[in-house]
Amino acid sequence: MHLGQQNTVVDGLSLKELGDSVLVETELRRKGLPFLKHVEYRIVSKCFQIPVQRRYSDFEVFHGLLLQKFIYRMVPPLPPKRILKGVLNSMSDREFNDSRRRGLQRFMTLVIRHPVLAGDELVNIFLSASSAEVQNMLRDAYKKTGDEFLTSQMALHGEVYLPEDIHTQAAANREVIANIHSSFNKLRDVAERMAQRSRENSTDLLMFGKDLSELGSDTSDLPMSPTMSKAWKTQRKSLVELSGEFGLLADKAAHQGSREEDEVVEKLNLLLEQLQSYKDLCDRHDSGVLLEHQRAFEKRSGPVATHLKYQNSIEQPESRLSQQENTIITLEMRSYFSLLCLHQETQLVFTYLPLVTSILGTFVHSQIQGHKEMGDVWGDLHPKLKDLFESAREASIRSSSQTHTSRGQKTCAVIGPT
Repeated sequence: MHLGQQNTVVDGLSLKELGDSVLVETELRRKGLPFLKHVEYRIVSKCFQIPVQRRYSDFEVFHGLLLQKFIYRMVPPLPPKRILKGVLNSMSDREFNDSRRRGLQRFMTLVIRHPVLAGDELVNIFLSASSAEVQNMLRDAYKKTGDEFLTSQMALHGEVYLPEDIHTQAAANREVIANIHSSFNKLRDVAERMAQRSRENSTDLLMFGKDLSELGSDTSDLPMSPTMSKAWKTQRKSLVELSGEFGLLADKAAHQGSREEDEVVEKLNLLLEQLQSYKDLCDRHDSGVLLEHQRAFEKRSGPVATHLKYQNSIEQPESRLSQQENTIITLEMRSYFSLLCLHQETQLVFTYLPLVTSILGTFVHSQIQGHKEMGDVWGDLHPKLKDLFESAREASIRSSSQTHTSRGQKTCAVIGPT
């Protein structure tokens, strides 16, 4: 669902109506020499269903034009470029590429679910144009229309749609959302630490199993009694068998860490980046964005601007005064339109907040599922452990009994018949 030109608020808009779904995947490309690689991203949207290839530079152009066209809207942030500090190994490269892919996935998800941005031509071009032409097509599309204020029917009457206490509401909402942002940051940090602990638990369990296997694979003879030596050999075989069980436990812990990362941390990051884009919007509104528009208006190139410059050179003072008044009126309308957009974006933020309940439910389900899977493996391990070492104990008893019998026979042979 997209906001029409006459729809002034998003009250009642549900999460299910917030647009399309999109998938961003990483594809490693080789260009020229084998060691020269660049990363491309395969994007598939539910709307177009046609995969397109994009490089990070394409995302940069797209993001920059969205900010210019929708300066009064929440434009989500892009993940940062890589900053090389020393030599990164291949594992670091993979981790970085996956982190950036996740960031691009969140960026595209927030764009395509935005009621205004999603229906714009820039988004349609980015999700459908060929790789070679996409940047030029995006720039040409922006040049033809300019920013949202120039095409919106509400821009001329923004003041009419605003509540009387808009400034008070805006200040209060901004404070509330800032507090929510801070709380979400803390929740995300905790969820990240839990996911990291699950991955560390997986590493520890895998190492534990490896150490058991190495201990059980040691074939060196020990200088002890034959009975004890045979019992230890039997137990060593049991240790090798048990090492596989700890490998299974390690897999379950690693899966739990991935599940917590994908289903909890990523959803919290999505909300955080939307809240960050709201903060950025408020900062743009407060930092004199109207002055920037005024400079842009004065420097605007094209036939209209050239004609105005020519007229200015021959106009009478009264005409120049009228033009200045029109400019002031335009800037005032921009101010009201900016407030109207901020009001709409605030409501959109609150539309997203019920996701917290869904994330909490996912978190609880993830913990239940993870503990159940781990508990099942531990539960299967316990009787195996008991059986294995019970067998080793029985073997030790049999060996001891055989040894005593053998010794008894030898004693009788020495004493002889009476």
